[in-house]
Amino acid sequence: MKANIHPEMKEATIKCACGATFKTRSTKENIEVEICSECHPFYTGKQGNAKRTGNIEKFNRKYGLNNDNKTA
Repeated sequence: MKANIHPEMKEATIKCACGATFKTRSTKENIEVEICSECHPFYTGKQGNAKRTGNIEKFNRKYGLNNDNKTA
């Protein structure tokens, strides 16, 4: 590796729009983000399931199959 080509790492503060702050290391000292793990719907559990039915149930409905008509 070449010497003296890497940027200097500093302690950085990341500030989210929701007000949460985090400390990490980066080449920048202050970083502002719009969304973080404190306010993202996936991490907070407020995200709805877009796909509520599985592929098997969807296939069975499409072709008029149900659990009563099973052939073994």
